[in-house]
Amino acid sequence: MEAIVYEEFGGPEVLRLVQVDDVRAGPGEIRVAVRAAGVNPIDYKIRNGWMEAAFPSPLPATPGSEFAGVVDETGEGVTEFAVGDEVLGRSTTGAYAEYVLADVGAVAPKPAGLGWAEAAALPVATATAARVLDELALSEGETLLLHGASGAVGSAAVQLAVAGGATVVGTASPANHDYLRVLGAVPVAYGEGLVDRVREAAPQGVDAVFDVAGKGALADSVELRGGTADRIVTIADPDAAHYGVAFSAGGGNAPDEGRRLAEYARSAAVGGLRVPVERTFALREAASAHELSEAGHVRGKLILLPGER
Repeated sequence: MEAIVYEEFGGPEVLRLVQVDDVRAGPGEIRVAVRAAGVNPIDYKIRNGWMEAAFPSPLPATPGSEFAGVVDETGEGVTEFAVGDEVLGRSTTGAYAEYVLADVGAVAPKPAGLGWAEAAALPVATATAARVLDELALSEGETLLLHGASGAVGSAAVQLAVAGGATVVGTASPANHDYLRVLGAVPVAYGEGLVDRVREAAPQGVDAVFDVAGKGALADSVELRGGTADRIVTIADPDAAHYGVAFSAGGGNAPDEGRRLAEYARSAAVGGLRVPVERTFALREAASAHELSEAGHVRGKLILLPGER
C-alpha cells in the first residue's frame, strides 16, 4: 500500500510517498480504506523530533492518527462494525496511508450527511478539546480563557465549552475575530497587552485556561489566574514545567471516545458542530500540507485525500 514515510527527523522534505507492507486487522481491530486523513500541528512537531519525550517515534514512521474511510477488514471478535461501513476515528497506525488499523473503541459511524474531509477533521480536535475541558473541570457559569481559539482544537473547545454553559474568551488574530463570535466566544488579540485586554473582556476574572497555541502565553495566563498555575493546561507549550503548568499529552483511548465521537459526528452532520476544513491535499502533497501547518494561522483543518492524484 502507499503511505507517507519519514526515515529521519527533520523538515517537511523528509516526507516521502512510498510503498509499504499492508496492515492486517488483529483482534478487536478494523482495517479501514482511508478516504481522508487529518493533518495536525502535533504531526510536524513529532516529525521534527521535538516531541520524543512524550511521543517516541521509532523510524521509519508514518505520520497522522485521524481518518475517515470505509471498513475493509474486521479482526477477531469485532461485532461493532462490518466490511463496507463508513467510519471515522483515530488509528493505531499512521493515518497518512491508503489503509489504517484502529481499535473499535476509537471509531464511530460516519453519518451519511457528513463529507469525508469534514469527518476526518473531527476525531483529534474533539477528543483533545473534550479531554482538556474534563481535566480543567470546567463547569456552567465559569469563564475559560482559550489561547489559539480559531484552530481546529480551539474551535471545538469553544463550542463544547459554550454548550456547557461557560463563557469563553478566545485569543486569535483579528482576522479570525468574527469567526470566533459566530462560535460564541469573546475574541481578543494575542500579543503584548494581552492581560489588560482579557481583564477588559472578562472583568469577572478567569476560572481556567486552555492553551492550544503554545506561543508564550503561559506567564500571562498565570497572572490572570491570580499568580497560580492551578487550572491551566497546555497541549502545545514545551515551557509548561517552567511555569508549573500541566501539559496534557493525551495517549490511549478514552473509555467513551467512540460514543462521544459518534455524538459529535451526528451534530456536525446537521451543522451543530463546526470544525471547518481550510484546505485539502493529495496524499503525495503531505509535505506541502506540513509546510502550511508549520507556518501557523490555519483556521480549522488541513486534510489529505489518498484517492486524489
